[in-house]
Amino acid sequence: MAKTVYVLNGPNLNLLGTREPKTYGRATLRDVENLCRAAAGRHKFELEFRQSNHEGQIVDLIHQAAANKATGIIINAGGYTHTSVAIRDAVAVIEVPVVEVHISNIFARESFRHHSYVAPVARASLCGFGVAGYALAIDGLAALIAARRKS
Repeated sequence: MAKTVYVLNGPNLNLLGTREPKTYGRATLRDVENLCRAAAGRHKFELEFRQSNHEGQIVDLIHQAAANKATGIIINAGGYTHTSVAIRDAVAVIEVPVVEVHISNIFARESFRHHSYVAPVARASLCGFGVAGYALAIDGLAALIAARRKS
C-alpha cells in the first residue's frame, strides 16, 4: 500500500498566481500541486492535495489524514496560521508528522504574521522559499521518516 502525504492549503491560496504576486509570485495553486506531485513521486508517496477557505473543513481534513494513517501532512494554513486555535489543536492531537509551510517569509511581513499557532505543534516549519517550499517540505518529511526508520 502506498504511503500518502496530504498537502492542505488554507484560505485565499486558491487565488495564487493573481493574489499579491509581489509577495506570492505568479505560480498558481495548480502549479503548486504539480510541484508537490513531482516531489511526492520522487519519494514514492501518493498525494492528497486540498484547499479550503473554511476553518472547519481544514480541521476535518487533518482528522481525515490521521484516520487514513497518512505518512505526513504539509500544511499552509494561510491566514489561519495566525488566528486558529482549532487548527492548532487538530494538529496537536494527531500522531501524523506535520510540516508547516509558507510561501512568503512571514517574519519579514506585518508583525501580526510573526506568530504561528501551528508551528509549536508541527514537526517542522518552512517559510520564505516561495512555492519551492512545498517540495522542500515533502523532501524534509521524507528525511524525517527515513531517520525514524533507522532509529
